[in-house]
Amino acid sequence: MNADQVVTLAVLAAVVAALIWDKLRADVVALTGAAILLMSGAVRPSEVQGAFASPAIIALASLFVIAYAMELTGLLDKAILTLVRLCERIGAAGLWIMIGFAGCASAFLNNTPIVVLGAPVVKDVAEKLKLSPQRYLLPLSYVAVMGGCLTLIGTSTNLLVNDMARVSGQPAFGLFEITPVGLAIALAGSLYLFLFSGPMIERGRGARDAHKPPPFPMPDYHDIDLSGGQIGTADKFSEHRPFQRGKALISVAVFIGAIAIAALGVAPIAASAFAGAVLLILLRVLTPDEAYGGLRPEILMLIAGMVVVGVAMEQSGLAEDMSNLLIGSVEGVGPLAALIILYGATLVLTELLSNATVAVLITPIAVALAESLGVSPRPFLVAVMMAGSAAFATPFGYQTNVIVYQIGGYSYMDFVRVGLPLNLITMTVGVAAITMVFPF
Repeated sequence: MNADQVVTLAVLAAVVAALIWDKLRADVVALTGAAILLMSGAVRPSEVQGAFASPAIIALASLFVIAYAMELTGLLDKAILTLVRLCERIGAAGLWIMIGFAGCASAFLNNTPIVVLGAPVVKDVAEKLKLSPQRYLLPLSYVAVMGGCLTLIGTSTNLLVNDMARVSGQPAFGLFEITPVGLAIALAGSLYLFLFSGPMIERGRGARDAHKPPPFPMPDYHDIDLSGGQIGTADKFSEHRPFQRGKALISVAVFIGAIAIAALGVAPIAASAFAGAVLLILLRVLTPDEAYGGLRPEILMLIAGMVVVGVAMEQSGLAEDMSNLLIGSVEGVGPLAALIILYGATLVLTELLSNATVAVLITPIAVALAESLGVSPRPFLVAVMMAGSAAFATPFGYQTNVIVYQIGGYSYMDFVRVGLPLNLITMTVGVAAITMVFPF
């Protein structure tokens, strides 16, 4: 190993250890690693600059601003209030409709504010209907996560994998190219949750009264510690917003326009979303200060820092060496077996590390693995996207899990009991759908 490889491997190991330790914010950990790599010379300043100006960062930042504009106009609050009234009329079925709405919205909007706003509503409505809130809060988080798998912009993981694949010389993904796979996973996972999650949770909690409130009081949003979940605090999303019809319509129109332009191939999503964010400021739907307030820098800096780590891995040759190790371990197996191994490895890592870390680590390996087998890297990249978000077996694998874990008073084993079978189901369906939609 050369000096750059040693430094890069040491930084990578330290970043992974710090993220597992979970005592420091993930964005701080990633930026610290990037700074060390820059100071050591493992990456050049121009490469660091490129990481902070990558299309994934531009697209995410712009989409955050557009989504925040819709939140400021009270549109999300209005939608949730409508669903509450529906639940009061039709009972428990309304709660499942609300959960389904959260999943659909998560295909285009960040799922964290959706769950932050929706979880207390689900809890209150369930208690009013004399139903157990735990029956619905866990599915709310899981469905929101699966909803993010429906489109390229549904989660930062998808955008980052797409960006890393582009750096590796692969063509960019279309906005809805992964939708058939994500839809199969979401439908299978949602059916499982609808049929089995409630009884599994209740059996696990023993003879506890299903109508009894959780043993922990619902925490104040300012007290929810999401630093390890890479999103900072949730208080930005907890404030009630009065509905402003005109501005809400404009923000929705701009959002749909940005998506349509990207879907039709007129311009990349980074360009259309950026133009949409600027247009909202020009139309005074939100002020420049409000736009900056919606940027979510903790997520953007986390991704940028991890991209720098990924660049160092590629430039030093460490990614190639890691790829060779994985390729050697699957020597003699076919593409399908290699895809299953890659999906499983990504899934395990996602339960332990941030999505951005997993995307940076696995994407170059996925490309190299496919090329060594002489097949298209496309199915392997989609596997990384799906498995990189499908963190169901622990309360800390994804930020929305942390929210419902605290609000619902779940135990750690509730997530293992319900989430582990969900991991296996979504992996089985995901691999089958990937091989059908993206042939080798």
